[in-house]
Amino acid sequence: EQWYQRRVRVVERSGDQWKSWSDSDDPESKPLPCGLSDKLDEFRRLCVVKCFRVDRVYRGVTNYVTMKMGEKYVTPPVVTFEAIFEQSSPISPVVFILSPGSDPASDLMKLADRTGFGGNRLKFLAMGQGQEKAALQLLDTAITRGQWLMLQNCHLLVNWLVDLEKALEKIQKPHPEFRLWLTTEPTPKFPVGILQRSFKVVTEPPNGLKLNLRQTYVKIPSTALQECTHEAFPELMFVLSFFHAVVQERRKYGKIGWNIPYDFNESDLRVCMELMKTYLDKSMGVDGKIPWSSLKYLIGEVMYGGRAIDDFDRRVIKTYMDEYMGDFIFDSFQPFFFYRDKDVAYNIPKETHRDKFLEYIENLPLANTPCVFGLHSNAEIGYFTNAAKDMCSYMIELQPQTSGTEGGISREQYIEKVATDIEEKLPALFELDRIRKQLGEITPTAVVLLQELERFNNLIAKMKISVATLQRALAGEVGMSAELDEIAKALFNGQIPGSWRRLAPDTLKSLGNWIAHFERRFEQYSTWIDKGEPAVMWLSGLHIPESYLTALVQATCRKNGWPLDKSTLYTTVTTHTKGADVREKLHSGCYIEGLYLEGASWDVDNACLRKSKPKVLVEELPILKVIPIESHRLKLQNTFKTPVYTTSERRNAMGVGLVFEADLSTTDHSSHWVLQGVALMLNAD
Repeated sequence: EQWYQRRVRVVERSGDQWKSWSDSDDPESKPLPCGLSDKLDEFRRLCVVKCFRVDRVYRGVTNYVTMKMGEKYVTPPVVTFEAIFEQSSPISPVVFILSPGSDPASDLMKLADRTGFGGNRLKFLAMGQGQEKAALQLLDTAITRGQWLMLQNCHLLVNWLVDLEKALEKIQKPHPEFRLWLTTEPTPKFPVGILQRSFKVVTEPPNGLKLNLRQTYVKIPSTALQECTHEAFPELMFVLSFFHAVVQERRKYGKIGWNIPYDFNESDLRVCMELMKTYLDKSMGVDGKIPWSSLKYLIGEVMYGGRAIDDFDRRVIKTYMDEYMGDFIFDSFQPFFFYRDKDVAYNIPKETHRDKFLEYIENLPLANTPCVFGLHSNAEIGYFTNAAKDMCSYMIELQPQTSGTEGGISREQYIEKVATDIEEKLPALFELDRIRKQLGEITPTAVVLLQELERFNNLIAKMKISVATLQRALAGEVGMSAELDEIAKALFNGQIPGSWRRLAPDTLKSLGNWIAHFERRFEQYSTWIDKGEPAVMWLSGLHIPESYLTALVQATCRKNGWPLDKSTLYTTVTTHTKGADVREKLHSGCYIEGLYLEGASWDVDNACLRKSKPKVLVEELPILKVIPIESHRLKLQNTFKTPVYTTSERRNAMGVGLVFEADLSTTDHSSHWVLQGVALMLNAD
């Protein structure tokens, strides 16, 4: 601690030098100011980097491991299917652990053709409900006749894999040419017995635009671009390949790229290639015009859009279609570029042969900025920050769950101290019957309050019982159950126990920040009960925030006699930056505070969206005014429909997380903000 205090004083005396170092693109590779690089070892230099630039820790750790252990520990091995086949055996299955976008089936078919196992000697079966008996029958036949059998997507029938494990254990003398290939997504329920006896392969798609485009064109037959009679086919093939690479590369930027990570793979690209060839050939027999609307619909809405189950993700795909497909890409007076800056220009090569396209691709840079995909450069900071956070979280999980008494308190004493601190902060349960009488007339918003208090009481009661029982267990008065052990582990690691998390609103906060959030929720509920509905609602403090907005619309419709199904919300950003600035309550609707903007910044002077500030990933939005209105009266111009999510995790595959949609003013075209992944959140992590 004294060491860090001395370093703080050094930083205070040389603030300009440290700011210049911190603002550099790669501070982890540059010497520390004030000559500290000579005084600190490599690990402590890494700790300093973490204090200033969390987003550079991931690269810093990579450099540290390379220096201490060697480059092979940070470089993924290059594995060919021939090498996999050579190391396989009839009694050891090959398990492909899939990552998004990987497709080992096509590579296995090519390997089978090269080794004489094509045709009827290679069997495929996509696993799913009702395929259990068919899989076992194919397995028996393959073992006897020496066939190759690939069972795809085994994670969909993970319970049946126990039967497969028993069948593999019974194999005595299989045909020497028999091979079993399994594909599965990572799942904790995969039988350990199969994993122990199998050869495990992790397949990943290429990383980066250049490698993605190269892989696409290497796999295209050399004569494929001449098979279509339309002269625009080679160039449109490059547009399609570029689009395919872009939608895959967005995935690595997390939720700002896609709300839900989709498995766009080679089969999507191949089908779209055939569709494009068919429609262009047909157009040659009519007027030769490219059927843009049909192509954009089939590619963007059906093939790629068909995988996207989130409306805002489909909006991204549709925007790419509008940006990449149209007669404008052939404009000779204003040349088309996918992206261009002072260092690189991504355009469409005017070539007709595959090898020429490959030459162009080889000249592209290996690494690319997020701006190529329409994202802000901050997206890369967010990507590396999340990677560093995940890495730290895994290290916390892996650390020993015991601690010695030398130089500090024991693990049990620490947990007991945390539990005692939490217990002291827990309020008494709300008296719902008394509050119901105090409210008098039960309005729609009063119903929301009562429901919120009931859920909050359940959380308080659970926390009180948990910490009291845990303290007794630590004292040896009662046994330590599995649930109590999980709570103790969470408190020790500074995390929210799962049994508490299930009774609370979604959050990504650490335990300390969550307790502060819990106390603020209690204050808002108490104010609502004693002084009436707040003029400015802190929406993050509600368990189900969308229910309050629905109640506002319902109350206004009752008051004005509007039909509920033909009413909506009108939103506008005010000039107020704090809730205390609002002097009076709205007659209908409410003010909302505590919204955070990601993917853009807010121009207070001009009241519109602006490009994000460098290195500022999230900023708080001024107070938002929400007013219920009849749908036919809402006429909006120069606005961007912005989704509002509970946390930065945005929406999951089950559709959970979206609260409402806000209309934010903009002077730029909405497609700019769509590709930037702009969204509002109720919580900052």
